[in-house]
Amino acid sequence: MKVRVDQQRCQGHTLCAMIAPQSFELSEIDGHSSPIGESVPADQLDQVREAVHSCPERAISIAE
Repeated sequence: MKVRVDQQRCQGHTLCAMIAPQSFELSEIDGHSSPIGESVPADQLDQVREAVHSCPERAISIAE
């Protein structure tokens, strides 16, 4: 699975990093999120899916 964060939509709510801290990192400048790696390890899939559904801006997308 691959994860992507749309930087135009991300508003820095930080929910994704709280839900899946091993998959998302936050910018020190504006708090916007970025995936730590493009591919999500199998043991982090459930957390990343929860982060996708929890993002209020719908800025996170995944592709199988």
